[in-house]
Parts: sequence; structure tokens; C-alpha cells
Amino acid sequence: MHHDVAQSRQDIKHVADAAKLNEALDSLNRIILGKAVQIRLCVACMMAGGHLLIEDIPGVGKTTLAHALARILGLSYQRIQFTSDLLPADITGVSVYDREQAAFRFHPGPIFSNLVLADEVNRATPKTQSALLEAMEEGQVTADGETFGLPQPFFVVATQNPTYQIGTFPLPESQLDRFLMRIQLGYPGPAMERELLRGDDRRALLARSRPAASPELIQQMQKKVTTVFASEALLDYLQSIVRYTRQHTDYESGLSPRAAISLLRASQAWALLHQREAVLPEDIQAVLPAVVGHRLRPRQEAAGREPDQIGRDLLEAVPIP
Repeated sequence: MHHDVAQSRQDIKHVADAAKLNEALDSLNRIILGKAVQIRLCVACMMAGGHLLIEDIPGVGKTTLAHALARILGLSYQRIQFTSDLLPADITGVSVYDREQAAFRFHPGPIFSNLVLADEVNRATPKTQSALLEAMEEGQVTADGETFGLPQPFFVVATQNPTYQIGTFPLPESQLDRFLMRIQLGYPGPAMERELLRGDDRRALLARSRPAASPELIQQMQKKVTTVFASEALLDYLQSIVRYTRQHTDYESGLSPRAAISLLRASQAWALLHQREAVLPEDIQAVLPAVVGHRLRPRQEAAGREPDQIGRDLLEAVPIP
């Protein structure tokens, strides 16, 4: 009996937490217009404990989106503008000699935030990129043999401009694989663009917005994501998608085991955002283009396809068992 009462209280709490997150999504949709799917993917990516890559032209709201996510979710925020002369210490921090203490003291860099916007990540040198990616992977920074944990939750939103530009260092495939999702915002629709032209400045709107969540809530939801039920039949479907990419000649190489786990976690987070206790095939279908688009490289005959299209083609090719 006690167990049933405790369980029902737990269920009520989870529903209340998911409701708070949906309230946060509503607030975000009032700031970033006409991008409800992309915003939901961003929040699902964070809940799944991953990091996000936004690949898009300048001026479509990438920075505003990252800032809005931090503000509405109640997270500390730092923006790092990546440039060719940025050094690893500019991200992670630096040890400075303290005369009074007669010892070096570590001064944390901007990476010590809940949400870090790594703007134009492909403009920095590979050495600086790898300092960011190491912090993302480890959740900590090591300086002078001492380890410093990053604040939790820890979420990196990296942006890069898609067009080939002078002075850029594209992220290699092994580093792209460290991003759970990759999305594009794209141009707004005509009606939304008109509202942007006529309405409030987005930054002013953001400054007036109140947090609808907290770091503690995000951490609770991250723990809950791993408990969302995935049936054997659902795992069959997920594995048949992964197997197809490994066996098919369209791709230079198939999805890695890390990519398979990423796809499952993202699907669990998507289901939880819809207040469901179990993953459905449509959850996999909703997140798949964002999870696999940047991980699969088409061979020559299939080249030229957009990453999102790669995901959609894959969903058409693999039937639900």
C-alpha cells in the first residue's frame, strides 16, 4: 500500500515536472517565433545529457535561441566567440601566481557555466576546438594536474556557418560525433517574419522573461530520461536502423554504438517531453534526422543531400518491424 502511495506521488511529481518544462517551451516559442520543433529538439537534447550543434547562416537567431534557453530554463550562461587566435586557456581558464599564498590559483574560464554558447566553433584552431570538446566529454577541466568539475547541468550549444569560408577549420567526423544533435533554424516563414518586423525586439522581450525552470529540475529530468521504457520491439526497430546504415552502400561508414545510444536517449527525452512513460516508434522518427544527419557521410553517388534529408531517407528505407 505504502509503495502504491509513494509511486502515485512520484508519478504526480513527474507530470508536474514535465508540465513545467512545457511551460518553458511555451515561453521559448514566444521569443523564438515559428521554430517550435527546433526548440523542442534543443530541450530534448539537453534532457538527454547531450550537446547541440546549430549549423546555419548568420542572422537567423542562433545566439538569441541559446540565450533564451538559458534565461527561460534558469541556467547560468556564457558566450564564447571562437576566433583563429582563441587559445585553450581562453575557454577553460588560467592559473595565476598568488604572491600572498605563494602558490598558483586557478581562475575558471567561461566554460564554467550551465549553458555555453560556442559561437562559430569552426573559426578556432583544432587545438582550441579539442579543449572545448574534451571539457564536453569529461564534464571537467584539468589544469596543472588539478581537476575542476563543471557546473551541472552542463550544455554546450556550438554554432558554425555552413558555407565554406576562408579561415575556417571544419570539425572532423570524430568530433561531430560528440554532438548528440545537429539542427538548422533556417529562415522564418513570411507571417513570423512580419511579426519579427512589427513586434518587440527579441532581446528586450528576453530581458523581461522570467525563468520557468531551474538547474535542479533539468537534472531531475535528465535522471528520469534513462528510466523511460523502451520495449524489445522498439529496440529491434532502432537496431534495424543502425544495421541498415552499416550494411548499405549509400554511406561511407555506418552509425557507431555511441550514435545508437544517442538515438535511444534522444527518443526517451522526446517521449518524456510528451509526458509518456514509454518510447514509441514516432519518438525515434522525430529525433532521428537531428541525431544522425551529421554522423552519416553519403558516398559520392548520394552526395549533395542535406543532413536532414539523409535522416528522412533512412526513415523511409527502414520499416517499423
